[in-house]
Amino acid sequence: MTMYDYRFAGASLTAWAQLRHTWIAVNKVAETRLGEIGATPESIAVLWACRDFPGPLRPAEIARLVFRAPHTVAGLLKRMEKEGLVVRVPKKPGHPYTEVKLTRKGKKACAPAIEILKDVIAETMSVMSEEELEQLGKLTRPLQLKALEMLNMNLKPSPGNPEAVTMPVKVHKRSENK
Repeated sequence: MTMYDYRFAGASLTAWAQLRHTWIAVNKVAETRLGEIGATPESIAVLWACRDFPGPLRPAEIARLVFRAPHTVAGLLKRMEKEGLVVRVPKKPGHPYTEVKLTRKGKKACAPAIEILKDVIAETMSVMSEEELEQLGKLTRPLQLKALEMLNMNLKPSPGNPEAVTMPVKVHKRSENK
């Protein structure tokens, strides 16, 4: 398969195409690697959230954590429950919401998949220096905020302690295409 390297007359359209194609390509790498163990980036995002979220986890919160529509998450949870990875504890008197919990099988599936995903992230990001990664974060933040504004959505601090999440470090490599 080949991807075109679009260079449009307008810088905004070229940047848009490059950003979109980059996400599609890196997500495809994650899909391919996780597919080798029967997982998907979406299912691992849910398992990771169930494992590490501080406190009871509701389907609506999972939707916010993985940035998916609630009905999409409901379908994913239904499939994951059939596979025995999660269990949904129904509402009870005095317990006004459905809670999602990781099963033993889900915990067992979670660890190797997260390691694969962390390795994909580390390998992909290894072509950039720490300074370039910080710059990339600064450059994409305004795009994220504008998109959220256009969707009438708010950005709020993440729950828990994401600053404590670290990534394996790969040796910085310069791309041949630079």
